[in-house]
Amino acid sequence: MAAQTARKLENNRVVRQGQQVQKKIAVQRRRWVTKGEKFLFSLFALLSISAAIYVISYSASIDSINRDIQTVESQIHHQQLENRVLEAKVNELKKPSRILEIAKKHGLTIKDSSVKQASPVQ
Repeated sequence: MAAQTARKLENNRVVRQGQQVQKKIAVQRRRWVTKGEKFLFSLFALLSISAAIYVISYSASIDSINRDIQTVESQIHHQQLENRVLEAKVNELKKPSRILEIAKKHGLTIKDSSVKQASPVQ
């Protein structure tokens, strides 16, 4: 019996020594985000930022073009008003009664008493 207990003790020592000899295996901790996911996230962020920059620059260029259009439209409106004023002056200056007064002041006589306004040839 003593031999059996001695063998058991010897086996326990071998097992304990075997356990001590075993190398610890490094367990890789699982990352929360993988490299591929990081790449996809960064690619998505880069595309989003570039799209935002493109949209903002496009909007800014459209705004500047709209401002230019508004200034041109206001210049056109002012020019049209000036043209109307000048047309009214032209119509006032080519009245037959005014022309007759100027002609009489310069000593011209009218043989026919009916003066007609000439219409422009088109």
